Amino acid sequence: MIVTDAWEPQVNGVATALSRTVAELRRMGCAVEVVTPWDGYRTIPLITYSEIRVPIMARDDVERRFLEFAPDAVHIATEGPLGWYARAVCDHFGFPFTSSYHTQFPEYVSARWSWIPLWAGYRYVRKFHDKSGAVLVATPTMREQLTQWRIRNVTPWSLGVDTEQFHPRRRATAGGAGSTGNGVYRDLPGPVFLYVGRLAVEKNVEAFLDLDLPGSKVVVGDGPARADLEAAYPAAHFLGRRSGDDLAQHFADADVLVFPSRTDTFGLVILEAMASGTPVAGFDAPGPRDLIPGSGAGAVDDDLRAACLAALDCSREETRRYAELFSWRACAEAFYDRLDVPPPPVRERIWVRGIQRLPSLGLSGLSMPNLSMPHLTLPSLPSLPSLPSLPSLPSLPSLSRSGLSRTGLSRPSLTLPGRTLPGRVARLPELLIPRRVGRAVTRVRRIVTDRPTRTRRP
Repeated sequence: MIVTDAWEPQVNGVATALSRTVAELRRMGCAVEVVTPWDGYRTIPLITYSEIRVPIMARDDVERRFLEFAPDAVHIATEGPLGWYARAVCDHFGFPFTSSYHTQFPEYVSARWSWIPLWAGYRYVRKFHDKSGAVLVATPTMREQLTQWRIRNVTPWSLGVDTEQFHPRRRATAGGAGSTGNGVYRDLPGPVFLYVGRLAVEKNVEAFLDLDLPGSKVVVGDGPARADLEAAYPAAHFLGRRSGDDLAQHFADADVLVFPSRTDTFGLVILEAMASGTPVAGFDAPGPRDLIPGSGAGAVDDDLRAACLAALDCSREETRRYAELFSWRACAEAFYDRLDVPPPPVRERIWVRGIQRLPSLGLSGLSMPNLSMPHLTLPSLPSLPSLPSLPSLPSLPSLSRSGLSRTGLSRPSLTLPGRTLPGRVARLPELLIPRRVGRAVTRVRRIVTDRPTRTRRP
């Protein structure tokens, strides 16, 4: 079972990576249940990002689907509401889970609301992932960064790219400066520097649009910042959202993909551009830093303009060869290997407990899932001969408390009519309330009642 707050029709790297991973897992023979915001839940728009809707009051339904599907493993992909609901369900049943970290959430929040400190965001992230058996991250840089913030069990998990959809054969131009031929940018002066992604403050698109570059700047994507960017940069060409073969054509016909974000953990568009033969320029930040240096497929630099001009000289053939090292099948296999699967005895105990919860969730008739291992049965033991019954004892009369005294040193005693019970039974109140506790209470009462009153000095 994979639980995610980011899923189609959302257009972002997280939704794309998860959908491709799920498709490959199913080709590998896995049964996958995906819990997404689009599964009939009541949703509200995300603050400052109305295109993304988050579900509310979905905890019971997530638990119901967990019990119905009876998964062998659970992966929680995002730190949103659905992720928290799934985490609560796993915690309730003691079911292990893995999680992943796709976006630098604390930096994202600080970019939108500067009054929220970075440590607060990482405290939120650490709380979410503290019980995860493995926190999957896309790059070594993110692994080091999360470890520095005391987040445990961080494991690398590289993403992949569709090398058939994104391919240099789609390119209709010869590349380089000058004319852009008869491709999708045929009416624009070359070279073409392309940005692909959401148009939002955390993507740092202004850093690209502010550059003094030859040729044309093209922006593909949509988001809450689009209207402001179009008004501020009239010389740039905003083409809106693209997908499928149309998006692949825009990748292939560009001369350089510019990746200005400093908050992404990977940047799936980097691999999509490289698979199309288009080199990539970016800041020396997580994502570009882990994919580009030494690859011959682009350039990174603290000066983004210098990186863009250096990327123009990269070989498109070498860029394509580097992208071929990544595949979605390898990504899905690595994901599968990192899942935290509890042993059959643990799962059986969880499902027995879960079946007891069915009436409260309005469910009935669920059977014990197949745990893929035969149950061990002990041989039946011969029945023991019945023991002779003991003679019945006469019932004792009811006990009554007497002798309670507030004065002197007398202790309360338990009495029967005409006799006193001997031994530890008579000292039962003394055993229940130790003498040292009574002395401590007396000392505290004396200190409180006998303390002299302090007077205020003039």
